[in-house]
Amino acid sequence: MYKAPVDEIAFTLKHVAGMAEALEQGRLGDLSDDLVDAILHEAGRFASDEVAPLAEIGDKQGARMVDGKVLVPDGWAELYRHWAEGGWNALVAPEEFGGQGLPHMLNVAALEMWNSGSMAFALGPTLTMGASEALGTHGSAALKEKFLHKMVSGEWTASMNLTEPHAGSDLGVMKSRAERRDDGSYRIFGQKIFITWGEHEVTENIVHLVLARLPDAPAGTRGISLFLVPKFLVNDDGTLGARNDLHCHSLEHKLGIHGSPTCTMIYGDGKFGDEPGAIGYLIGEENKGLACMFTMMNNARLAVGMQGVAICEAATQKAVAYARERTQGKAPGWTGSGMSPIIEHPDVARTLVTMKALTQGSRAICYACAHAIDMSHHTEGEEAKKWAERGALLTPIAKSFATDAGVDVASMGIQVHGGMGFIEETGAARYLRDARIAPIYEGTNGIQAADLVTRKLPLSDGAQVRGFIGELKEIARAVRGSNLEGFGETADRLDASLADLEQATEWLLAELAAGNAAAALSGATPYQRLFGLALTGVYLAKGALADEEHGRDNRLALCRFAAENMIAETAALKDRVINGAASLTAARVLLG
Repeated sequence: MYKAPVDEIAFTLKHVAGMAEALEQGRLGDLSDDLVDAILHEAGRFASDEVAPLAEIGDKQGARMVDGKVLVPDGWAELYRHWAEGGWNALVAPEEFGGQGLPHMLNVAALEMWNSGSMAFALGPTLTMGASEALGTHGSAALKEKFLHKMVSGEWTASMNLTEPHAGSDLGVMKSRAERRDDGSYRIFGQKIFITWGEHEVTENIVHLVLARLPDAPAGTRGISLFLVPKFLVNDDGTLGARNDLHCHSLEHKLGIHGSPTCTMIYGDGKFGDEPGAIGYLIGEENKGLACMFTMMNNARLAVGMQGVAICEAATQKAVAYARERTQGKAPGWTGSGMSPIIEHPDVARTLVTMKALTQGSRAICYACAHAIDMSHHTEGEEAKKWAERGALLTPIAKSFATDAGVDVASMGIQVHGGMGFIEETGAARYLRDARIAPIYEGTNGIQAADLVTRKLPLSDGAQVRGFIGELKEIARAVRGSNLEGFGETADRLDASLADLEQATEWLLAELAAGNAAAALSGATPYQRLFGLALTGVYLAKGALADEEHGRDNRLALCRFAAENMIAETAALKDRVINGAASLTAARVLLG
């Protein structure tokens, strides 16, 4: 059974991602070290004791549609009520709407634990948090007053409606439409697919954020508007009114995350209401809805990265526990009676330590991204700009590297279990089935790579990424200067990986400046992995250095393992970035 690694999470937040320094500088308001620990311990208790025990029934029973009603797995409605009553939905929300105004770092740490307990359950609250941020940032005062309090409290959940049958990531060709009404509201018509927690009866109302196009809108993404479309209309006194003209047509039958209802939503077909058309309210300005929705999407991309970390942690815990108990053969040097636990076999040990390194590296990357976002909100001027760009740079890496790691680590976990891992009863397979969606939704990892290379590397004419690499080199220099024998060849390996990262970065920036976007994009995905591996090596080293400062050394061995066994891959990735475009162009003839 999953046990939240609260101490490891707290250490990474404080001593690797940067929270301790921010607390010391008073950058995070009245937040104290003790309060951080108290919140993390309670979030961990809730994840371990209340969420995780219901994960298996959620997977086996799944969400289902009965007589037109969408039902979640047994026990989940009560679980959600406990979660909302605990105030978890309000962690980072503005205090004026009932939120606690705490840093994003705390929220992503809590998200990790809840997703480790059950990714399918945690998906619902995650979307509500993102919708609340989008509404709070871009909505009118009247709209926020009517809806935001109950979204922040968790009394109402929310969903994000982008994808259509013919329009996945290319939202410019979407067909959902909006018509203006005389009272300032709109009528919404269209079909949306893959809508997570789009319908259920866990809460009395659901607030849908829907992208649609007005009749006179410009073509493409410049003509998309964002609307708030509630399941039930809300009266001026805050009570629920009539059912809006929207409904769930069907549920998707998915590879994983079975407990999460993934809906096909129909808007405006006349099933409810006096006339066809779901009543919606504009968020932001007409034809500028994509910018508003990106507030929610960027929130969701980091949250999805946390899902990858969460699966890594849960799968690793399960694999380590199994490897300690399962006996098979005799490992070299085994002196016990009978067969040795498989954890004693070198290949199994290598697999398990690799899983741990990917877990901790991914965690550090995601927490560092959240830290940058927090600092952008708690600084001003050029410093705020620097941190905002840092968060933007890290977001695609956090989303992609962590979710790829989630799939890889879950697969390794099955391998450790051997044949038993392929059997559903052990629970190892669920992690792989759940993890597989994370590299796909909220922008596939290929889209993240394109975003990283074409939009994030050129920030401040490349000064942001160059400055960041410079900071990473400082950590590598600290490793070399520490003279700790336990580091082995870590300093040399970090220097080499950062040199690979720097060379690949400069090549990409030069290709973009020369107008060779196709060549740059050919290397975008390997570059994204290169960046993630280099960060993993550096952040594990930073943790090891902090361990040494606090009189401990239990992270030193993991840092050295990653440096000497994993990050040398950056050399091959750099070569793929710089020299792979021509062969890719030639090989495309194979695709017909």
